[in-house]
Amino acid sequence: MRSTTSRSRTIAVTALALGLLVAGPAAYAAGAASADRSDRPANVASGPSDTGGSSAGSSGSATGGGGHDHSGHTGSGSSPDTGSGSDTGSGSDTGSGPDDGDGAGSGEGSGPAAGDGTGGQDGGNAGGSGDGNDGRDGKDGGAQAALDILAVDCSGSRLTAHDGFQKAPRCVSTAFGEVADADRSPSLLITQAPTKVRPGEAFRLTVSTRNLVRDRFLPAAQGGYYAEASLLDGQGLQRGHFHTACRILPDPGEAPDSSPDPLFFQATEDGGGGARPDSVTIDVPGVEQTGELQCSSWAGDGSHRTPMMQRADQTPAFDSVRIEVG
Repeated sequence: MRSTTSRSRTIAVTALALGLLVAGPAAYAAGAASADRSDRPANVASGPSDTGGSSAGSSGSATGGGGHDHSGHTGSGSSPDTGSGSDTGSGSDTGSGPDDGDGAGSGEGSGPAAGDGTGGQDGGNAGGSGDGNDGRDGKDGGAQAALDILAVDCSGSRLTAHDGFQKAPRCVSTAFGEVADADRSPSLLITQAPTKVRPGEAFRLTVSTRNLVRDRFLPAAQGGYYAEASLLDGQGLQRGHFHTACRILPDPGEAPDSSPDPLFFQATEDGGGGARPDSVTIDVPGVEQTGELQCSSWAGDGSHRTPMMQRADQTPAFDSVRIEVG
């Protein structure tokens, strides 16, 4: 009886030991896997779907260096930077300088947006306002990177540098300068002109301008042509003047050659003008040549360029009339 009981206990102990040998490793593996999942950071995804581009997407903040606009002011700003990469990581694009700071940025950040950290490379160029939508350069949501820009200065030009005199072909390196808000962009209209004059008969044109302060004129004959950047006054209005020229059209049915000197030319820089429209009278001496006379007026900045517009669909500050001479 005692022998039978001892044999039963031996069998039970042996079975228990075998069970532990089989179940122990499996339980250990399950516990390790559970611990691995619980210890994983919340911003690190598991599985193969999140491995592509994760090293680039884990950071995407950009801080641009200091920049200045052409009026000497400085500024800063920030906006989200979302770039291409995995779904782990993002950042903000912060640039200093309201127009064209040149700071290089560093890419660090965190958060649930997509970004590859490269938006910081040119964060300063956005002047604190780049949205970095594709994370490529932060300038204007990657717009410039998407365009095939051929040149932005004369560094790659084979032409001689422009020297402020009326020579061509040359390459002008003068900065474009300041652009007025759309509601303060200069405009111009010829409001009065004759429709017909006799050969040699003097006549008058009336020109109205708006948002043009006529106080800036660098004489082209003295090297002031394309020599100065565009400038606005304290109210954000274009500083400059306007031109008036008249020429006979050899054939009114086709675009004329623009190289000959006009029969009449005058620049008006009288210290007037402003936000409210006003009028200037232009006295044109008689034209002896008969035919169809084209008289045009157009605004110019201090260095004789047509003022820039905020938008591409705005009409520049110019006007033209036709007068029959004969």
